[in-house]
Amino acid sequence: MIPRTLFDADLESFRDSVRKFLEQEAAPYHEQWEKDGQVSRELWRKAGELGFLCPTIPEEYGGVGADFRYSAVVMEEISRAGLSGIGWGLHSDIVAPYILNHGTDDQKKHYLPKLVSGEMITAIAMTEPGAGSDLQGIKTTAVKQGDEYILNGSKTFITNGQLADLVIVVAKTDPREGAKGISLLLVESEWDGFEKGQNLNKVGMKAQDTSELFFQDVSVPLTHLLGPMEGQGFFQLMQELPAERLQVAIAAVAAAEAAWQWTLDYVKERKAFDKPVIAFQNTRFKLAELKAEITAARVFTDRCLELHLEKKLDIPTAAMLKQHTTDLQCKVMDECVQLHGGYGYMWEYPIARAWADSRVQRIYAGTNEIMKEIVARSF
Repeated sequence: MIPRTLFDADLESFRDSVRKFLEQEAAPYHEQWEKDGQVSRELWRKAGELGFLCPTIPEEYGGVGADFRYSAVVMEEISRAGLSGIGWGLHSDIVAPYILNHGTDDQKKHYLPKLVSGEMITAIAMTEPGAGSDLQGIKTTAVKQGDEYILNGSKTFITNGQLADLVIVVAKTDPREGAKGISLLLVESEWDGFEKGQNLNKVGMKAQDTSELFFQDVSVPLTHLLGPMEGQGFFQLMQELPAERLQVAIAAVAAAEAAWQWTLDYVKERKAFDKPVIAFQNTRFKLAELKAEITAARVFTDRCLELHLEKKLDIPTAAMLKQHTTDLQCKVMDECVQLHGGYGYMWEYPIARAWADSRVQRIYAGTNEIMKEIVARSF
């Protein structure tokens, strides 16, 4: 085995705390949350009390100022346990950094402590019914009128959409422009004209609330523009997307490792033709092949995590990582379902859930086709 040198004793102690918390406070309830279509707010508040939300936020805003490795530990443990309903990664390591890196002092002081505590749950609204991965093609508009913007439009596939109290909305403040006309706005869900549509019925990630959002003449104060001026939204998105794609990869590899271990345990116990399934050469070779590929992906991901800590993870490398690890995740899940036989297709088996959950990884945070295009443009 190749040792992971990124995580010291303090981080492993933190990992143990996160794992125990999830075993006690999440795993027993996840099946019910799948039926509910969302996790409980109580889980968020408990996580906030223990410092599991937004660990990288500085102390002056209520956080502990830890480095991104602590966030990576939380992501890995959630993914390894198959708790796909828990949307902390988006909240802690996508939305919170947008506010920290681009927000005004007032925005940071007002919102970040509430994100750290779990008092407020957040989402980011990029995708639209007709735009998908094409951010420049969005139709949502924010027209300036006096001391406010009038926000109109709709978004779809929004993670944490039902629970969200605060949403970063990607909108056109200058519809005549392409990328230069995009801005980010901080929008609270209680404001008049903001409506949450149905909780979408997905193939997998059943406990993760994923929603349509509608904005009809929502009054957004000018002070809720994220950044010093209009038209910075696309640049802000491009700055933060490598970190988002790293997060997807971290979850992908952890999920693949877990699925491999579940499958190894299963084939040692399951018998066919009066002998354990592991006794068949095909089983051993399949598991050996997957082990090699997962190990390579782990090393690649950990190196990209190191680059991110050094603020050196560039857009093409993050795109390669996201595409490679999520393609592998789907391959691993499919092979592991096959090795489980008919039971692998039964919802009560973790591998079935993991197989269903994995497919969206190749779609969100930019489709893998877009990832290949990003890489190709860097040649």
